[in-house]
Amino acid sequence: MTDVIKTPENKVQIKVKAPIVEALKNAYDNQSYQFHIPGHTRGNGTLEDFRKLVGKKALSIDTTDEFDGLGTLHPATGPIKEAQELAAKAFGAQKTFFLLNGSTAGNLALAMGLTKKGQKIITNRNCHRSIMTGMILSGADPLWIIPKQLTDWGIWGNIDPESVENLLKENQNVGMVWITNPTYEGVVSDVKSISQVCKKYNVPLIVDEAHATLWSFNDDLPESALTQGADAVVHSLHKTGGSMSQSSMLHIAKDSCLDIAAVEKALKLLHTTSPSLMLLASLDAARANLESPRGKKQIEKAVKNAKYLRNEIDKLKTIHQLKGDFGYKTDVTKIFIKSDKLSGKRLESILEIDFNIEVESATDNGLLILSNIGNSKRDIKYLVKCLKKIDETEYSDIYYMENRKHMPMITPQIKMNLREAYYSDKETVSKEMAIGRISAEMIAECPPGISILLPGELITKAHLPYLLDYDTIDVIKE
Repeated sequence: MTDVIKTPENKVQIKVKAPIVEALKNAYDNQSYQFHIPGHTRGNGTLEDFRKLVGKKALSIDTTDEFDGLGTLHPATGPIKEAQELAAKAFGAQKTFFLLNGSTAGNLALAMGLTKKGQKIITNRNCHRSIMTGMILSGADPLWIIPKQLTDWGIWGNIDPESVENLLKENQNVGMVWITNPTYEGVVSDVKSISQVCKKYNVPLIVDEAHATLWSFNDDLPESALTQGADAVVHSLHKTGGSMSQSSMLHIAKDSCLDIAAVEKALKLLHTTSPSLMLLASLDAARANLESPRGKKQIEKAVKNAKYLRNEIDKLKTIHQLKGDFGYKTDVTKIFIKSDKLSGKRLESILEIDFNIEVESATDNGLLILSNIGNSKRDIKYLVKCLKKIDETEYSDIYYMENRKHMPMITPQIKMNLREAYYSDKETVSKEMAIGRISAEMIAECPPGISILLPGELITKAHLPYLLDYDTIDVIKE
């Protein structure tokens, strides 16, 4: 929400409303004597080196709800309630919940509040581990959508609406369809068609849209699932939207069929009872910035920078980009590249060690670069310069000598309910001895948080290349 203000010089200024930010500023400007948590009391009780590092002002506003007229998170009151309502309006939702502990908290609440033991949840193989954790909490069972495999790139692709409909035809007691869009690498599925299938079978559609925060604010980006028939959507504002780490949002769509009260009760159980006002304020600030003229220009710049980077990559001989013209769409700001000469991990190490560049992640085949709202054109030009240097230089690829894999491409063989397996009697064995046994733990490396092993999954020899950092695995006791 923005207000138009005229200055004494009759110039127009646009003020963006951010209620939590404003309340925190008022609390800072009108400091009280504090005899409550947090115990560091505006930084006075912290290590001096830490105070100097983060700044005393930051520590002065590190407080929790209920104090200084800041409102409460559960139930939402005061500035927090107002900020959530402004976020719902900005993203086009019926109701928005601010999340601490990332989009994980939203996914857990959706599973815990809306599903139960014995229900089936249709979800894609490359879903985030928090969706599986939600099933451990509720006792629900996964039915796997196997997206297209982009084998040349070593990543998962888009989801076919037909594969969703086939699972709905073949299975009873399906509680929801829960898809990830876009994929971590930016591949976009046809959510509108998937939504139409779900409505045909009267099953709610949840979309983990964690990596698509910007989509509601720029026409060059794909359309958000909130306008394409999804019932609920999670957004990781901290990933691309400009908020602080761990802060996210859960949106309930305007025409959603979900039990909102059940979701809110689950969130209350899962959330901390001492929520950080700094994290909540950063969500408020991120929303305010994204819908402001300045924020929209930043998104336009991120898109423009991404297009420039992609154009320059197309001029290279041995480095290539994943494009949206291979039968699916992509988010232009997520640039997945691969080299003819180097593995993704080797390319990542060269950029980091030789050029002081850190990328989002790397897999066996390629690596992911994000064009963010905080990146400058200068940043992108430097990256292009370094990629050109790598393209022209003969580097050795030593990475495949390690026989390691990073992107799990195995379809899980679930032999036991996830929740029952997680709470069963277990024993710890070497990973080699675990072959043929049933896993009692979840192993999912971040990024991107896709499960390698789930509780109740049959362990096979094919898992071993993904488990080089593990000496032992917890298995169901025989």
